Amino acid sequence: MAEAKPKDDRTAARLAGLSFANEGWQAPARGDALARLTAMGVPGRRDEYWRYTDPASFNAPEAMAASTAGDGDDRPVFEGIDRLKLVFVDGVFDAAASDPLALDHVEISLLGAAQSDIHWARDLYGVLEARGQVPVKRPFAALGTAFATEGVLLRVTGAVPKPVALIYIHRAETSDAILHHCIRVEPGAEVTILESGPAAARLTKVMEVDVAEGGRFHHIRAQGPDHERRACTHIFARVAGKGLFKSFTLTANGVMTRNEAVIELVGDDAVAHVAGAAVGDGRFHHDDTVFVTHQGQACESRQVFKKVLKNGATGVFQGKILVKPGAQKTDGYQISQSLLLDDDSVFLAKPELEIYADDVKCSHGSTSGAIDETALFYLRSRGVPLKAAQSLLVLAFLAEAIQEIENEEIAEDIQQLLEAWLARHEH
Repeated sequence: MAEAKPKDDRTAARLAGLSFANEGWQAPARGDALARLTAMGVPGRRDEYWRYTDPASFNAPEAMAASTAGDGDDRPVFEGIDRLKLVFVDGVFDAAASDPLALDHVEISLLGAAQSDIHWARDLYGVLEARGQVPVKRPFAALGTAFATEGVLLRVTGAVPKPVALIYIHRAETSDAILHHCIRVEPGAEVTILESGPAAARLTKVMEVDVAEGGRFHHIRAQGPDHERRACTHIFARVAGKGLFKSFTLTANGVMTRNEAVIELVGDDAVAHVAGAAVGDGRFHHDDTVFVTHQGQACESRQVFKKVLKNGATGVFQGKILVKPGAQKTDGYQISQSLLLDDDSVFLAKPELEIYADDVKCSHGSTSGAIDETALFYLRSRGVPLKAAQSLLVLAFLAEAIQEIENEEIAEDIQQLLEAWLARHEH
């Protein structure tokens, strides 16, 4: 009971500077989300799923100033890939910098401009976020539903010929962005979503993805390069029978990042893969929190997370697989590993399995360690310089996560970004 008053005060302070848009087709969902947020309150360090990550900077009424500079020699991500570009500057859609909102087999509209009461997103906006609040409370996701006025609404009706790229640009040092995207993949349709950029000094983002039967959704995200940025992101996905959901995130830099993924496999033979590679140097805190629920039969899920940490950086992984009664033939795999390049870096992990079916194959594992000295000696004995040998072993460590990207061109781009980061941080 002693925590109730401080939590109420924190919540009131966080909401004080926000304006509530109580109009349009989103209004009922916004109202429900605000009620959820007010009831649960913003988190503190005593909340179970915030034990390893201090939410103070996300609770603060205003964003802390963050330089817009990267860490040097940063090239645009995915620049060589043919894509439809949708650009947001400090959380506001920039029509002049974006491509026209037209592409075969996908309907594209903007959250702020979609006012029709019969818009398809009315039945999705806030729905998966609300479902994802049980059994774990996710206050900042509710905040994203209640207060976001910017975002993209995508309805995929066929095989989209090229990726849709959401590009986030950070210009104002104290910008505080709240985004909410909704994506519906119709039966048999397929789309690839690319996300890149720091977005703002502080970013709160929700993405709801509804994959219908036989639909295929691919998501590749590159977070960075601004080091002082803070981000709290959420992906809520519902995958129907024979549907596919795949998400990969590369995080380089960022003083505080919390990425949550909440996925429901609701139909038989559905597949969900969530993967991430994080590389951090110094004042770097990176948290992956994942919850996958198996409800249908013969479903497959994979969680593959790798973190490379140096100079006192901190990595966190909290992952759970929940197998509900009747979800027979489940195949669940979870691995979280860290490579600690010094004695000051820290990796904190909480892997969980909760199984209520008897015909399943589920596994989880978590390890932390330094670079393999035997492998390093082998490379050095073949004439490979020390720094180059260390980089090769780091890339080999991250390979399992990168292999989750199906598109070879995109995977190669991610590989090059990692190689460039390692080259800049090899001293």
